[in-house]
Amino acid sequence: MPDEPVPSEPAAPAAPGARAGVVAVVGRANVGKSSLVNAILGEKISIVSPVAQTTRHRIRGILNDARGQVVFLDTPGVLKAESDLGEWMNKAARQSAEGTDALLLVLDASSPPRAEDEGWIRRIVGGTGDAPVLVALNKADLGTRYERNLVDLWAATEAEKGRKRPAVWMRVSAETRGGLGELVAAVLDVLPEHPPLFPDDVLTDFPRKLFVGDVIREKLFLRLDKELPHRIAVHVTGIEEAPDGAWEVRAEIWVERGSQKGIIIGHKGRMLRAIRRASDAELTAIYDRPVRVVLQVLVQEKWTRNFWLMKKLGLDL
Repeated sequence: MPDEPVPSEPAAPAAPGARAGVVAVVGRANVGKSSLVNAILGEKISIVSPVAQTTRHRIRGILNDARGQVVFLDTPGVLKAESDLGEWMNKAARQSAEGTDALLLVLDASSPPRAEDEGWIRRIVGGTGDAPVLVALNKADLGTRYERNLVDLWAATEAEKGRKRPAVWMRVSAETRGGLGELVAAVLDVLPEHPPLFPDDVLTDFPRKLFVGDVIREKLFLRLDKELPHRIAVHVTGIEEAPDGAWEVRAEIWVERGSQKGIIIGHKGRMLRAIRRASDAELTAIYDRPVRVVLQVLVQEKWTRNFWLMKKLGLDL
């Protein structure tokens, strides 16, 4: 079954004064960017887990509102790169901040600022672009003890760079949905008047095979320790539809070493069965039809440093 294309019919004409644009959602790893985008859209388009750099692709989620259309560009989080894959994800995140209509920097004021937070602030304040900036202090339900530290860091960076970079600061929570309505209104306020960029029935242009692979990878992340997930990839080789409308998804789980293969399969295959069942359940709920996942674990040595294997996974290198 081929991936669903973006519908080819033209987008609906804009209402008078309607706005539209692309907003890059940036910030360090594990600050809640994907959770925030999912909460705003009311649908899951990006996977989430406690593991840093869960998001590996640049994913566009489309919000249609009476006031206009917002295309949120969810990006990988930035961490110290330990492989070609990590370097690519960092590069992809930084490049996503260029050429968009607005920037949404996601920070966590419930914990002390980290080097990656400072890096994003320095990049935005000191950059050459002039796109409007919004700062979402996510996880506000956990407190905003370090909000002043972040505001002071922004001001100090402006003084160092000799450049004022205005920003709209807002407290939000992807977990409780607090402040999301106000955030969407603030985003629309800074976007240009423009016809919709996508038809109003499109939620995302992320290919189905890549999304299905990400859902399976999320189930792996939630069951494995913090180091192994970064050495794992999921390659969906096919999605076939049965006469009754059910789907069979065939996917390969890639690891770099034989010992990792054993961990994923688990004692008597229990880990792999648990991952398959969890994937079946979520994909069935998402697509509202029976979905059966067939998994195979393969050793692909050094895939995180292999350009062609990473291209096979759909990474836009």
